[in-house]
Amino acid sequence: MKTKALAILLATATPLLAEISGDYLEVRTCDVYTGPCFANAEMGLSGKEAIMVWSIREGQWKNTALDGLKVIAVVKTEDTLGDQSYQPRTGMAVLVVDAKATSEQREALLDFARSRAGKLIGEVANVKSVDIESNLGACKGGGCATVKAGNLINISTRCLGDKDHACGNESTYYPPLTEVNGAYPAFTELATFKGTGLNVTFEATGQRSAFLASFSR
Repeated sequence: MKTKALAILLATATPLLAEISGDYLEVRTCDVYTGPCFANAEMGLSGKEAIMVWSIREGQWKNTALDGLKVIAVVKTEDTLGDQSYQPRTGMAVLVVDAKATSEQREALLDFARSRAGKLIGEVANVKSVDIESNLGACKGGGCATVKAGNLINISTRCLGDKDHACGNESTYYPPLTEVNGAYPAFTELATFKGTGLNVTFEATGQRSAFLASFSR
């Protein structure tokens, strides 16, 4: 009886770890699916910016329900974003939160993005609350995505095809910038950032520079 009572006490005293899951899109200003010669040509010159999009299907963060909400981090570093495991970068970021979020959800979304991006959000330059529309993995091949966040961000990707191989020895040269599940590269038709705070705006077109994936925690 004592053992059973202790088990009940521990179960009620220990908070349950809620799962949070959803879809992820990442776009950089350099190719992530490429050959070594192309990657070396870009290193140090491009790929210093990235847009990271988390579209939450369901779950909680900091005991706050975030079902159906989205958060975006636009990050900028001083050098090419490579493999964070071996070449960690510390960056500055503009964070964009879903306008549908309450004040409590907004804080939870910001904390979630910081937790997932780590040192890439070393400094928050600006926080914006705007309407975010996204459709991730919306085709048979799974590489099609669209994201629009007010007048700040516009992204369109598609699946990689046979004509997207330039040198014949391409591979996924860089891994995603954050922990995700089942990541696969995609072709960036358009990725723009027109916000303030990073001392730079950018537009990337026609690059093999995107990842789509899922996440859970």
